[in-house]
Amino acid sequence: MGTVSSRLPVFPWDRLEPYKATAAAHADGIVDLSVGTPVDPVPALVQKALTDAADSPGYPTVWGTAALRDALTGWAERRLGATGLAHTNVLPVVGSKELVAWLPTQLGLGAGDRVAHPRLAYPTYEVGARLAGAEPVVYDDPWELDPAGLKLLWLNSPSNPTGRVLSADELRRTVAWAREHGVLLFSDECYIELGWEADPVSVLHPDVCGGSYDGIVSVHSLSKRSNLAGYRAAFLAGDAAVLGELLQIRKHGGMMIPAPVQAATVAALGDTEHVGEQRERYARRRIALREALEAAGFRIEYSQASLYLWATRDESCWDTVADLAKRGVLVAPGDFYGTAGERFVRVAFTATDERVDAAVRRLAQ
Repeated sequence: MGTVSSRLPVFPWDRLEPYKATAAAHADGIVDLSVGTPVDPVPALVQKALTDAADSPGYPTVWGTAALRDALTGWAERRLGATGLAHTNVLPVVGSKELVAWLPTQLGLGAGDRVAHPRLAYPTYEVGARLAGAEPVVYDDPWELDPAGLKLLWLNSPSNPTGRVLSADELRRTVAWAREHGVLLFSDECYIELGWEADPVSVLHPDVCGGSYDGIVSVHSLSKRSNLAGYRAAFLAGDAAVLGELLQIRKHGGMMIPAPVQAATVAALGDTEHVGEQRERYARRRIALREALEAAGFRIEYSQASLYLWATRDESCWDTVADLAKRGVLVAPGDFYGTAGERFVRVAFTATDERVDAAVRRLAQ
């Protein structure tokens, strides 16, 4: 039996374990700013919706309830400015990472096909291509790619790891290029609610897509905006033909969001108050960490949005990781996201206020 894992790179987070052990040995405990997992409470109205739907003995559907699809289209129209969305333009998925990893396979891609993603990027874009046996290719500007054999183009704005935000002009130019060359475009917009120094725009906005969703799909998640990483609640919106094909495949695969999570998603998307409260928490932590890092000799690049600061002291990322680990602070090395990040670290501001305050004190020492 051949091992599919042999196609894949070493799981990056395993390489961080020795540094995590060093940081954990600090007398005041570890401050983990590496993964970016939510630590604040799940909003009460979401918890209530989940428990109210707890008595759900039957199988849920892959496409979700009509109420869920109403919530998805309604949110996309209100928040993204999308127009004319029908239920066929949305599809719930079991967390966005699952979608990214298996999308090329579900699209039928394989040997001879190419999948493009940003040079600095979430590693799962590459993993998804390799799982399908396709070739991953990187880009700086997508419209400079060779379109030969290119079947799938990933955008990511706001970016993980850099926090860079693509302008409406950049998005519009990329959509036009992809359509001209018949390349399917997926835009990962999971951090779109978390703009700080820029207002992120979706590819579904009519100023970008011209009011047509042909050839474009956006990816969204409730993990960050609503602290629902543990719920695995995410969805797609865009080209009905593409989503219809994925729906048929996912039906056969039984890729269903649990019924209580569907109900919780409806509640979360219908409320903006908790999103504003969470943004305020992150804004305070971001300011505190940015000021502390800059005072400690770091330079922050991009970082206009998302949950991360992209920081450098113009040294190997692993030297930075080692130094901070000795202070009990764990960060992610930039080369997890591509060789272009080898002199940067990604610093998440998802720790509690108490842990962020501890990191600020340690950075000043």
